[in-house]
Amino acid sequence: MKNLIKVERARSNMTQAELAEKVKVARQTIIAIEGGKFVPSTVLAFKIAKVLNCTMDLLFELEDKDWE
Repeated sequence: MKNLIKVERARSNMTQAELAEKVKVARQTIIAIEGGKFVPSTVLAFKIAKVLNCTMDLLFELEDKDWE
């Protein structure tokens, strides 16, 4: 799953640590999500979208391989 968390986080002038603190996860979780190594739960995805003041469909996009 493709995500634009890093881009939206930068627009908000927020560090990975700040985002992690606001959504109550470890910084390593944000690193893994941004790097495409971890797909967040629906609840966590909604929290991230709310903190970054955007919609989930802006942050996350399915890729062709996600349908396989």
